[in-house]
Parts: sequence; structure tokens; C-alpha cells
Amino acid sequence: MSSVIQKLLESLRAAVTGDERRLWAVTCARVLGLDGIAASLDGELVWFSDATGARLEDVQFILGQGPGLLFQDETTVEVPEVSRLLASQWPQFAAEAQELGIAALFVWPVRLGAAQVGTMTGYRRTPGPLTPQQSAEGWLVADVLAQHLLNHWPAVNGSGGRRDGPGHAGSVDLHRAEVHQATGILSVQLGVPLPEALDRLRARAYAAGQSLTDAAHAVIAELPP
Repeated sequence: MSSVIQKLLESLRAAVTGDERRLWAVTCARVLGLDGIAASLDGELVWFSDATGARLEDVQFILGQGPGLLFQDETTVEVPEVSRLLASQWPQFAAEAQELGIAALFVWPVRLGAAQVGTMTGYRRTPGPLTPQQSAEGWLVADVLAQHLLNHWPAVNGSGGRRDGPGHAGSVDLHRAEVHQATGILSVQLGVPLPEALDRLRARAYAAGQSLTDAAHAVIAELPP
């Protein structure tokens, strides 16, 4: 492990505010030779360096396509040339990724012990593989990030609500809370199970060219006062 990555991992404990966490992620991406990273745990987007990384995770979640969804945790998933996916595994996702200017993708598991709880996805705007050192150091980052996320997962307050969100020191921001709320609303309104309601919400977002969060906001805004 290089001294640079060691110092970076040690500095994660000091990343308390949202801005500090974002700066840490940006630095992390650069050290790994990436243009951006994002992490998701159990369908929740919890960590990202920039808007492109966040949108990339959103596209995977909306389409149900992408390297982070069909992940095997034995090795790093490397997609050094996203353009080659157009005619193969994930055509819609590949087209959306290219629209975002993404040329290469890399996915590491986020694990707690032997259990995989999520993924860390890095992207580049130029094609090409990772070096062996970058791949190995990505595993270290993902493992340290997993423990940090577990230690700072939003707590539950006395009234049963979560103490999360921007500005709550040391917490993890859950970026899809509105998505879950909107899914519940659609489930009741349409009389369908939650998984089908989420599919309907995904379809709305994709058809409108929106992020899933924006589509959820629209559903919630339609509720009577």
C-alpha cells in the first residue's frame, strides 16, 4: 500500500461534514486514477464525489442495468471501454453512460466481513484498464469505506425518526429517502406491490429524462395539502 493511499484512508475519520466527505471522495478518485466515484449500499446512494458519479448510480438504479447490479464479489469488475457495451450486455445503460461522457467503469464490492453490502463504482472519461496497483488499492478503499459507513449509519432518534441528512455531523446521508416515500405513495394509489410501484417510478423518471429523486419529488408534490 502506498503512503499516499494510507494517509488518505487514515483521513477518512476526519471527514465529518458533507463537504468534507465530498472532498475526500474527490481526492480518493484522483489517487485511484479515476475521474469520480460513488458508493451504494442496499439500493441507497450514500457517497459520491460529483454529480456525474451520483447520476451514474441513479441510471443503474432506474434501468436495472449496469456493472454494479450484476456484480460478482471475487474480482474487480472492469469495463475499460463502455462503448463496447452498446451492442452487448447493457445497451441502454451504456448509451446513458456515454451521454454522461463516461468511457470506462470499475466496480469494487463494499463488504462487511464476508458479506457484500454494496458497491463502489469509479469512472473515467477516457478508456483504458486499471493498473494492478489501482485495482488493489480500490479494494482497500472499499473495505475502509464499508466500516466507516457502518459506524456512521443514520441513528434513530427517540421518536422513531432517523437523525440523518446534510449537516448532521458524522452521519451518512441517504439520498433516496424520497424515492422510498414516493414508492409507497404509488403503491397505495395504484393498488400494486412495492416492487411494481418502484418500477412505475423508474419508468416515469426514464421517460421524463429525470433523476429518480426528481421523479419522486414530483409524485410527493402531487399529494393534496
